[in-house]
Amino acid sequence: MKIRFNEDQEIVRRVQEGLKAKGGYCPCVLTKNEDTKCMCKQFREQIADPNFEGYCHCMLYYKEK
Repeated sequence: MKIRFNEDQEIVRRVQEGLKAKGGYCPCVLTKNEDTKCMCKQFREQIADPNFEGYCHCMLYYKEK
């Protein structure tokens, strides 16, 4: 298993700017809580699934099998 940034540097730049503006919380959701702190709960759960391969919903990270 490997977690890496999206290969599209423009997406990475924009999401990281959003994270900075929101204090580390997911720029793709309105709620600020521990579940939306990057890496969000949704992606942590996806990482834990051995069959999952793909992007987090912000497209910042990619999990390879």
